[in-house]
Amino acid sequence: MNYCPDDSGRFLFVDYAPLLFYSDDLSLSFLLRYSRSRVWEVSQNVASKKCKGGGILGTVATKNFEYGQTEIDFLTKKDPELGAAIERMGKVERVVIPDLFAALVHAIVGQLISAKAVHTIWSRMQQQLGDITPSNISVQSVDSIQKCGITMKKASCISHIAKLIYQGDFDLEELRNRSDDEVIAQLMTLDGVGKWTAEMLLINSMERPDVVSYGDIAIRRGLMKLYGLNSLTKKQFEMYSSRYSPYGSVASIYLWEISFV
Repeated sequence: MNYCPDDSGRFLFVDYAPLLFYSDDLSLSFLLRYSRSRVWEVSQNVASKKCKGGGILGTVATKNFEYGQTEIDFLTKKDPELGAAIERMGKVERVVIPDLFAALVHAIVGQLISAKAVHTIWSRMQQQLGDITPSNISVQSVDSIQKCGITMKKASCISHIAKLIYQGDFDLEELRNRSDDEVIAQLMTLDGVGKWTAEMLLINSMERPDVVSYGDIAIRRGLMKLYGLNSLTKKQFEMYSSRYSPYGSVASIYLWEISFV
């Protein structure tokens, strides 16, 4: 699968995000078009070069979430309903952004706006601001960041986080050595980052293996569709999601897929 722009200027992703997802902290929401061939089509004007096993999102590198037969076999054995869905759909790829800072900025940019707007803004940010790194973003004015097409609050959050990291007041990379709960707690100390956003970074950047977010409405919708439920309590969610441990993130990838089929 090609994760770089095709000749028509579309950017092709496999399951980068659910059709529509909101979170409890109102972060990183996308509205994407889902094609019959199960690829996401989003507008992308910035040129990129093709590469195997991942790609370039503007100037930001991407790759696929890594999982294989071990995770699939475990989930199929533990949950027959999910196993049947996995068999029916085949392997679902999910694109992630390995760089934590770029992934965090992208998450903030994507708060409650459409995918077309996200990728227009993301392209514009890279064209107008340059590299999405703490050193570069920290020297940009809030107005310059805001003029890329985001709200002043988002621009202020991005600017503040970049400065904290660049000045050494927040060690983003050190989080790679922390537990999931510690990562969430630390990220939630940052302005503009809530629990759901932190959980999405655990999956979409750090590739942590066991994350199933109750705050993600598409995951809840996928659970309801999978098990034929008209409603879903948090207790029920916890009961179902406990089946997936220690491979909850792979289950999440399939639940996102199920939520819109």
